[in-house]
Amino acid sequence: MTTITVPTTLSGTYAIDPTHSRIGFVARHAMVTKVRGSFNDFDGSGYFDTDQPENSNLQLTIQATSIDTRNADRDAHLRSNDFFDMENYPELSFASTSVEQVDDGTYRVTGDLTIKGVTKPVTVDFEYTGAAVDPYGNQRIGLEGTTTINRKDWGVTWNAPLETGGVLVGEKVTLEFEVSAVRTDG
Repeated sequence: MTTITVPTTLSGTYAIDPTHSRIGFVARHAMVTKVRGSFNDFDGSGYFDTDQPENSNLQLTIQATSIDTRNADRDAHLRSNDFFDMENYPELSFASTSVEQVDDGTYRVTGDLTIKGVTKPVTVDFEYTGAAVDPYGNQRIGLEGTTTINRKDWGVTWNAPLETGGVLVGEKVTLEFEVSAVRTDG
């Protein structure tokens, strides 16, 4: 994989463009396959400092009701008290606590992830994927990252045993971030 160096001119305040970004997840199902899904309603913003990455920050809010695994029954179950308990906890959130540059195009973002009222630290390595000025004159940057969490750490514990051994839903969940962010400070 080729690393792209981040131009210093990209320092500034950005808002995530939800129509060109994806926040997804992958979880093991029935011990034999993976289910992929995403959250379709989210917003986020932050400050990106290319000269001093430790001055950067990120905030993200996800609407739990927007979960989409391409199966209405499964989505309804995920919204229920068994999983996200959407009625009591309608949002998931992330707020960075530190940002460090790993190499020319990778940034390690550590922060507090809140799910079902439980807040725990997580770390995501984001790879800078490029920058462009779109046809409307907006400065955009792209970042992609993943991290794996144990859902039980956030009180998402529902499961069902399988006759052949194992459980219906894996404990480990990979979170996927594909972000296009638009500069908002000129």
